[in-house]
Amino acid sequence: MATVSLCMIVRDEAPVLARCLDGIREIMNEIIIIDTGSQDTTKQIARQYTDKIYDFHWNDNFSEARNFAFSKASCEYQMWLDADDVITPENQKKLLKLKQTLSADVVMMPYHVAFDENQNPVYTYYRERILKRSGNFRWQGAVHEAITPAGKILYTDIAVEHRKLHVNDPDRNLRIFEKMRSENQTLSAREKFYYASELYYHQKYTEAIAEYLSFLSHPDAWRENQIEACQKLSACYLALHDTESALHILFHSFLYDTPRSEICCEIGRIFMTQHRFETAIFWYESALKSPFSDEQGGFSLPDSHDYIPYMQLCVCHDRLGNVSEAKAYNNKAGRIKPKDEGFLYNQNYFRKILEKECDR
Repeated sequence: MATVSLCMIVRDEAPVLARCLDGIREIMNEIIIIDTGSQDTTKQIARQYTDKIYDFHWNDNFSEARNFAFSKASCEYQMWLDADDVITPENQKKLLKLKQTLSADVVMMPYHVAFDENQNPVYTYYRERILKRSGNFRWQGAVHEAITPAGKILYTDIAVEHRKLHVNDPDRNLRIFEKMRSENQTLSAREKFYYASELYYHQKYTEAIAEYLSFLSHPDAWRENQIEACQKLSACYLALHDTESALHILFHSFLYDTPRSEICCEIGRIFMTQHRFETAIFWYESALKSPFSDEQGGFSLPDSHDYIPYMQLCVCHDRLGNVSEAKAYNNKAGRIKPKDEGFLYNQNYFRKILEKECDR
């Protein structure tokens, strides 16, 4: 059976650290905690799980902290988690079973980062989660750090759920990027993308547009980031009331790969707002036909492949007076999420229409 070191960097994570470690302590052969300056009881909590706790002077560089954590590992494999990550009992069993046969250099695991009202994941992507120590893998990037997978790569369905209770410092990442720029540091393509995204999250849309466009012209830009950049650029343009540019940049994403369901749904949504329902129908139907492959590495919105287009096709057909088609699409959405408020509302809406017809 393979041995695995859990390597974590933490700071003021007292509310969530025990929750994270309770779900994995029996699976890991070693737990390494790197504290970057906690002022709460984080270190006291950590001592209940391990004696391998080290201090690291925070220098606005996540990669250096994570590489320091990896340097303390002694097992065959290294696994990383954030303190607000959770591994469910079902996935704990899968992870323990994986250890019995593990031979890959890198294990990719789904990272669920957003959930619906029924706690089903609605936003997910694969992350390099377990890495062979002999591969000497290194984290790169001061913010949104990552490791480039290499060697034998194994994709699994063992998921990690990001269950954040609150944001400690929402301006931290933007502050780090702006510090890098003030020091005339050259941003990599990946860093350009995430810097633009931080500007977008802070509603600095004009600045974000300039940075996204700069990123798209970068020769080393990753395809999945290019596609997501187009989607976020569209949102920036819409925030600035430039619908034409918003559509153009979504169509531009087709230069990088086949149309993604997330892009098709957004195009459909824009046409819906213009009451161009026939055109919107085309794009939502295109979303349904779009192939699903979350192993490409980009962010994935699973609902964009079925539930969202079904619900929106229901609305579009209803607006066009095609009640039977609208009802059929709502039923399809209901088979996916039978307790969803939108589906139940539509179901009641169609029931009232039927009652009116019966009263005539």
